Amino acid sequence: MDNEHASTSSTKGKRGRPGRQPKPPPAPSPAPAENGNHAPSSGQKRKRGRKPKQPAAAAASSDGHHPSSPLAAAVSASASASASDSPDPASLAAPRGRGRKSRRGRPEPPSDAAPHAPPSPPRRGAKKGAANSKAAEVPVVEPLRWEQVAKVMPSMDAVVKVFCVHTEPNFSLPWQRKRQYSSSSSGFIIGGRRVLTNAHSVEHYTQVKLKKRGSDTKYLATVLAIGTECDIAMLTVEDDEFWKGVSPVEFGSLPALQDAVTVVGYPIGGDTISVTSGVVSRIEILSYVHGSTELLGLQIDAAINSGNSGGPAFNDKGKCVGIAFQSLKHEDVENIGYVIPTPVINHFIQDYEKSGEYTGFPILAIEWQKMENPDLRKAMGMKSDQKGVRIRRVEPTAPEYEFLQSSDIVLSFDGVDIANDGTVPFRHGERIGFSYLVSQKYTGEKAHVKVLRNSKVLEFNIKLATHKRLIPAHIKGKPPSYYIVAGFVFMAVSVPYLRSEYGKEYEYDAPVKLLDKHLHAMAQSPDEQLVVVSQVLVADINIGYEEIVNIQVLAFNGKTIKNLKHLATMVEACSEEFLKFDMDYEQLVVLETKTAKAATQDILTTHCIPSAISEDLKT
Repeated sequence: MDNEHASTSSTKGKRGRPGRQPKPPPAPSPAPAENGNHAPSSGQKRKRGRKPKQPAAAAASSDGHHPSSPLAAAVSASASASASDSPDPASLAAPRGRGRKSRRGRPEPPSDAAPHAPPSPPRRGAKKGAANSKAAEVPVVEPLRWEQVAKVMPSMDAVVKVFCVHTEPNFSLPWQRKRQYSSSSSGFIIGGRRVLTNAHSVEHYTQVKLKKRGSDTKYLATVLAIGTECDIAMLTVEDDEFWKGVSPVEFGSLPALQDAVTVVGYPIGGDTISVTSGVVSRIEILSYVHGSTELLGLQIDAAINSGNSGGPAFNDKGKCVGIAFQSLKHEDVENIGYVIPTPVINHFIQDYEKSGEYTGFPILAIEWQKMENPDLRKAMGMKSDQKGVRIRRVEPTAPEYEFLQSSDIVLSFDGVDIANDGTVPFRHGERIGFSYLVSQKYTGEKAHVKVLRNSKVLEFNIKLATHKRLIPAHIKGKPPSYYIVAGFVFMAVSVPYLRSEYGKEYEYDAPVKLLDKHLHAMAQSPDEQLVVVSQVLVADINIGYEEIVNIQVLAFNGKTIKNLKHLATMVEACSEEFLKFDMDYEQLVVLETKTAKAATQDILTTHCIPSAISEDLKT
């Protein structure tokens, strides 16, 4: 991959337009050099009076990375230190007038390619004895050893490869699981005999193993905590041998824009460790795909590929400033990767240390509107020096519901004033969404909120909690709940369920009513669920109902359904003549009670289903 980068960098035409290949020379060109650049042909013509421009890739280090990379700098520094005591045999044997400048002002071959290039033949007419005497005086240069690089960046040895066996739930057949599969990703060792990686790297894990760099042993790991919202997981290894000779990674502060970063990990394309370098190009509130949340994130231009997930991102001082976790794949962009920054990482670690488990990131459970329109501000009674955002709705199940109301203007959060566009000061010359302030709090902590209501300023101390969605974003490793009666398979809707039924583009392919409730509906009680008929297992008892798929069940025998367990309890205890299910779209399902319950066992036997109800609903 490094050679490909170097080759791409050197494919420029005469006028510097990228993407054009130079015209082939009349004589056959030699094999490419080890750094990916092609040596010039003896028969190739060039314009009079111009020196040939050195290819961009020649300025890179011998491994193909940009010298801004700290690892590349470490290798270059170590190589220079090793070769400083003796001259380079290739450079001494090379003829004058090429490459790096000599004492007389003539260039010689580049230093990074010199150790790999064979000695050039002596010039015609030169004395053989002088050439032989010079060659005899050249001492042998020892090859660069990894120990020299490790002294410069010892954190490299703390990066491990994560092997995981996954067994995902089967939402089509919820009484069993899917076929297991394996994956590999990256992680790194931190203090306290712990390892950090991405949550999606060990999602639905059956077994997790870790392998250190340079080792041939895989060690069994134990998962301590999985933070789905922040996409971070914490592991540990009981075997003492794993922790010998490894120093934990140290965390650095939040980087600034244009700061150099180096992403280390084990992406696809090889089995050994990989290093890519870039700079921080953006710092803002990002959408975490796995967690379906919005938290602080870093955008970098270093390549993040499959397998890089969970690997650390180092700054130029060798300290970790983030965890690689996702990238943007689009035909109009390239090399856009995202990194979980240290404030989010530290929040995850401290949350685990305080509670003994991961409790999540709290939210201010409101939907708000910008107040940038002057007429809107005037109508809401805001003064010229007042700024804030208007509350549209408050989550009924959240603690904020007791204090905040619709059309309240949130002026400040924990003493920090909120602008009309919902941003707060971040760093010098930067602003960020005020949800960043909320994400710095811990579950159960109180926040001081100042609001404007009917032209009066009110202040509240509100206890913060995690988000309770009507359609949850995760089932947190648990098998899906189900209930079966007369072939009707009832299930609770979740985002993994929608993704399983309609694929990754479920937000476009799922039924409109389910999407509307997924995006806009709020739970009215903490245990409320959206229950649907997932499918109908065909039998004589359910003739005419076979096409009912993913339609919400609203009521049973005239009683509104709260959740799946509530439905199962009512059906099992029903003594009426008929089972009547009121469905969405004004559909009605009616079954004779005795016949339906008697047919259930035969249907279970036919489809090899062990139980008509999942284990979590039996208690």
